[in-house]
Amino acid sequence: MSHPMLWKEPARWFRWAAHEKPALFFASLIGLSGPVVLAVVPPIRRYLGDVDPAPIPMSYPLPSGPRNPPKGFEDE
Repeated sequence: MSHPMLWKEPARWFRWAAHEKPALFFASLIGLSGPVVLAVVPPIRRYLGDVDPAPIPMSYPLPSGPRNPPKGFEDE
């Protein structure tokens, strides 16, 4: 008996892979759960009180006046 083709008979393939090739079966389950996690987890996070962090600054803040040199490091 030949093994079923994934794209022709997905339910039969998953049943076959669960018995014959468990690594492929579980890798497929993890891969298929990715899009579901992307859709489900963010609303749950926000419901539980987790907030998104502040955005990272894209530029260095310049001082408003002239720069004061540090004191106490003179070579004299």
